[in-house]
Amino acid sequence: MVKVAVFDAYGTLLDVNAAMRRHADRLGPDWHRISQDWRVKHIEYTWVRSLAGVEYRDFWALAQDSLDAVAARHGIADRALLSDVLTAYRTLDAYPEVPGMLRRLGERDVSRAILSNGEPLMLADAVEAAGIAGLLEDVLSAETVRVYKPDPRVYRLAVDRFGATAGEMAFFSSNPWDAFGAREFGFQVFWVNRTGQSDEYGLRGSVTELPDLAHLPLEAAGGAA
Repeated sequence: MVKVAVFDAYGTLLDVNAAMRRHADRLGPDWHRISQDWRVKHIEYTWVRSLAGVEYRDFWALAQDSLDAVAARHGIADRALLSDVLTAYRTLDAYPEVPGMLRRLGERDVSRAILSNGEPLMLADAVEAAGIAGLLEDVLSAETVRVYKPDPRVYRLAVDRFGATAGEMAFFSSNPWDAFGAREFGFQVFWVNRTGQSDEYGLRGSVTELPDLAHLPLEAAGGAA
């Protein structure tokens, strides 16, 4: 029985490509590839800093650093455009099914939370802009422990916040590396495989795979089905 549903934010509840999609006419036909490169570089920067054991640098600062690197790679020198993309990144769109899914979980008395690498202020902006702030019991940030997922100290924030065991909590992420870390921590894991990625980290068969959050199986959550 699931008592708490914990969601990754970026790519799981929030569309990380929305920032560049809003400025696609200025970025050109390769905007989606540029957006994907930015996402990969952003996550890479979190891993490198965590593994190197250097001074913590927050997720918003790394968003700016990684965007600069990707812009240089793609020959984008328009600083006004890059500033507009960063501004848009603070107010990403939620995927269409997200508000309804969160409401249904609440109706079943399942606590709902975000657990994200995101910096607290950028997360506050994001959930408010997406219209889901009132549908969450909490928004937890890796900044509290000053290290990034998939470090187990980040996942423990959710256990400590809700006082439930990891096995009583469902964790949802679109990122295979995040789903793997959550599985190893002991959560019930749902891999939200929106883009039909091939199996990684032996996830397939060991976690529940969903095409999106509209297909969330609610029969095991909260009260009676």
